[in-house]
Amino acid sequence: MGSKLYVGGLPYSATQVELTDLFSAHGTVQSANVISDKFTGQSRGFGFVEMSSNEEAQAAISALNSTEFGGRTLTVNEAKPQAPRTGGGGYGGGGDRGGRGGRF
Repeated sequence: MGSKLYVGGLPYSATQVELTDLFSAHGTVQSANVISDKFTGQSRGFGFVEMSSNEEAQAAISALNSTEFGGRTLTVNEAKPQAPRTGGGGYGGGGDRGGRGGRF
């Protein structure tokens, strides 16, 4: 099993291909994703890279953390597991909506 890395401080113009190329110098990249805003499609300045082994992931962290890429300083570390999301959302509800339409 590989090791997933968080990559912060990406330039907003960074692509998945550039991210793959950057990390492939330190091992086999299984996947690379630049996270983009779901409404505008613009990069949010961070992404995730999955390396094929923990050793390669550690080598990439050592080599790339706090280095400059595209004019910005990268933050590279092990990705934390995504926290489970609770349902929620939507209208909070609660309270009586009345039934008289506001006219007295």
